[in-house]
Amino acid sequence: MTSAKPKPSLEMLRDLTDEHVLRTLMDHPRLTRAEIAALTGISKPTISDGVQRLVRAGLVVDTGERTTGRGRAGSYHSLAPRLGLALVASISPYGVSAQAVDVHGQTLGEARADLDRNAGEHRAADALAQVAGRLGQTAPGGLRTAVVSAADPVDRATGRLVQLPDAPFLVGELDPPAVLDPYVAGPVLVDNDVNWAARAERHTGCAAGVDDFVYVHLGEGLGCAVVTDGAVRRGRRGLAGEIAHVSTAGPDGTAMPLTEVFAVLGLRRPGSTAVDAAALATAVEGDGERAREVRDALARAVGGVLTAVVSLTDPELIVIGGEWGRHPGVTAAIDAHFARGPRPVRIAAASVTAPELTAARSRAVDELRSLIVRSAHPGG
Repeated sequence: MTSAKPKPSLEMLRDLTDEHVLRTLMDHPRLTRAEIAALTGISKPTISDGVQRLVRAGLVVDTGERTTGRGRAGSYHSLAPRLGLALVASISPYGVSAQAVDVHGQTLGEARADLDRNAGEHRAADALAQVAGRLGQTAPGGLRTAVVSAADPVDRATGRLVQLPDAPFLVGELDPPAVLDPYVAGPVLVDNDVNWAARAERHTGCAAGVDDFVYVHLGEGLGCAVVTDGAVRRGRRGLAGEIAHVSTAGPDGTAMPLTEVFAVLGLRRPGSTAVDAAALATAVEGDGERAREVRDALARAVGGVLTAVVSLTDPELIVIGGEWGRHPGVTAAIDAHFARGPRPVRIAAASVTAPELTAARSRAVDELRSLIVRSAHPGG
């Protein structure tokens, strides 16, 4: 005999109703109880009870507005105005830029602090604290969570940045969670900017709906995100996809790390290991001998790295982004070279603008919403 499944408790049903009310109001600035019931498919009396509980909890307010027209007037409700904001921050060689976003995904504040490639850990920490402090002072309800995109590898266990040899952006082992602890009340999530870019491309870009692909960033720095079964794979220390030191074919055919190819071609910034993206874009333009040589050298070097990546991850798609990676001449040369290999894979240019911030912002809103839902029943 099959035993009957246990029925959900009254408390569980109330919690689910309250979550439906909150999440519906997160998607709509104001609603009547009748509108919430229609959108959720839950009965009006049940929704009315849930709204009353959330009003008592301080999470929902009566706006004071009433419906007009025939019939009984309905009261409009919205989320309470001081539920807190999420911090979205980007740490790059250009500086630290940050936004404070609300539960509806609207930007309520922005701040920026300049950096350079040799900023160092302490200056980067000061810049991050500066923008967080500035935004936290004006955030209604404070900063409840933060999501950080960093132009360096990130240790997945601690959120600290990882310093690798020859890294063009020198900020040491910056610890964003520790820096933000005085300013952010809740969790701080940190990941590499290329990983965030891959998530953005999978959500709304050229990799939408693709579960297995790699995102290769070719800019001042070099990076790769590996996506399998729909998830970014970060590795034990968060170093999965670091391709700068992968051995490949140099301009003269000898083996060398990918990062050294740009030194041989004279396409590094003076006194730095950063690729000179502007000089590279100029070098590959036109049909002259120098342009063809540079395009061919880049295609062989990047193609060698892609061969290794494909061998290990078996992707359906390769997305190429970055300042010079999306250059039509570069993308075409890489595609033509790689297509002649033993395991050709479709190549597409990245399409999302500011992809790292797009994905980090989306995650920040999701995290903020979850915190608010959990606060309705803190003991649950």
